[in-house]
Amino acid sequence: MSASLLDAGDMRRTLGRMAHEVLESNRGAEDLVVVGVLKRGFPVAKRLAFAMTQIEGVTVPCGSLDVRAFRDDSSEREATEDESEIPFAVTGKKVVLVDEVIQTGRTVRAAMDALMHHGRPAQIQLAIMLDRGGRELPIQPEYVGAAIEVEPEEYIEVRFAEVDGEDAVLVTKGAAPCTS
Repeated sequence: MSASLLDAGDMRRTLGRMAHEVLESNRGAEDLVVVGVLKRGFPVAKRLAFAMTQIEGVTVPCGSLDVRAFRDDSSEREATEDESEIPFAVTGKKVVLVDEVIQTGRTVRAAMDALMHHGRPAQIQLAIMLDRGGRELPIQPEYVGAAIEVEPEEYIEVRFAEVDGEDAVLVTKGAAPCTS
């Protein structure tokens, strides 16, 4: 059974606010690029980059980052082909690294390692749509759409119209839904 936390309008407003926060913190979009963690962080990254482009009137580049080979908790490490698509240089740029949910911090750690294989950013800033707490690593996002307290046995499912047919954030008890 799932309970709804955010609907499409809530998600749109959350990402709009985050876009303003990122631009304000960076004093505009100069040297700013957005990279989303595959699979679920990339739709958030595309929407965030689009919102910033609309606000600033200049294109904020957006790419996707495959972190599977850098995970410390996966057997896919050796056998994965890099599916990242970063069609711009990250060296010297302020990279806004985006994922949909943060809990332990392990995906973000893997993402930072993966990003360094594409260049040396001037700075990495972390933007997360939903923070559910429960860190195992000392990683804290600069930009958070919403902090949500859930029980350890509950899972946050972020659904996207382009992938799932709807925009919604749900809390589900039991096993994590398959998002691949």
